[in-house]
Amino acid sequence: MKFKIDNLQYCKWSRKVFEINREAGLDAVHVTIVYHEDFDELQNEISKWQSPIEDDINLVEKVHSLGCRFMQLTYNNQSLLATGCYEKNDSGVTNFGREVIREMNRVGIVVDMSHSAEKSTFDAIEFSEKPIAITHANPSFWHAAKRNKSSELLKTLSESGGILGLSLYPHHLKDNTNCSLESFCEMVAKTAEIMDINNIGIGSDLCLNQPDEVVEWMRNGTWSKNKNYGEGSKNKPGFPKQPNWFEDARGFKNLEAGLKKVGFSETETNGILGNNWYNFYKTI
Repeated sequence: MKFKIDNLQYCKWSRKVFEINREAGLDAVHVTIVYHEDFDELQNEISKWQSPIEDDINLVEKVHSLGCRFMQLTYNNQSLLATGCYEKNDSGVTNFGREVIREMNRVGIVVDMSHSAEKSTFDAIEFSEKPIAITHANPSFWHAAKRNKSSELLKTLSESGGILGLSLYPHHLKDNTNCSLESFCEMVAKTAEIMDINNIGIGSDLCLNQPDEVVEWMRNGTWSKNKNYGEGSKNKPGFPKQPNWFEDARGFKNLEAGLKKVGFSETETNGILGNNWYNFYKTI
C-alpha cells in the first residue's frame, strides 16, 4: 500500500491544477469548499462539484448527505460552536458545539479543529466519541504561528487516535517562504517523537491560482469593516509565495526524499505521505 494523500487544498480549481495533482501522483485530495458562507451558499459551491450549518443542528446530516466528510467548528473567530485561534479568550466548545460534535459523530463527519483555539481543541477531543483531525497545521515548538499547535495538544490528539496534517502554507512554516526542506523534515521527525507516527500526514493548504481577494474574504468575511491581515501584514496582504521545493503538489516527491534523508523508513514515509490518512478515512 502506497497512497499519496493531501488532506487540505483550497486551489482555484482548473484542468491545470488537476493535471498537476495527477502528475504528483496524488490518490486523494481533501478540498475546502467554503469558509464563512451559510448553508445556501454551501449548496451552491457543492453544485459546482456535483459552518454552514447556521444554528440548525438538523443541517449537519444534510451537509453529510451533500458529500462533506470534514467540518471545522471555527474559522479563526468565535463561532456558535467553539473559539477560533485568533480570539484572545478561549471559552471552549459551546453547548451547541457539544451537540453538533455528537451529531457529526453519528452521521460520519470528522471534527476538524485546524483553525480553533487550544482549549476548544482539547474540548473537542474530549467530547468527540470518534477521533478528530487537525487537517492543516504545524507544531508551535518549530514555529509559533497563531494557527500552529502545542506539543501537549498534539500528544493528546495522538493518544485519542486523532491525526495531524502538516501544513506547507508559508505562514505556518519556520522562515516562511524561505523555509528549507531539511528544516521541515527535521520538524516532522521531532513531531514523531511527540505523536505516534501513524497519526501524522500532510495537509498542505495549497491555494494555487487563487486571487488575493480570496484571502481577504477568508480573513474578513462580512463581519469586519477594518482590514484584518491575519498572519500576513499591510505590506504583504496577499497569498504568500510557496517554498521552491513545494510550489505545488509535485513537491510530494521532494518530501519523500527529504523524509527518507532524515531517517524515516520506506513504510514510515509512505504513511506520512498518504497511507495514514487512508487508514484514518476508514474509521469515519
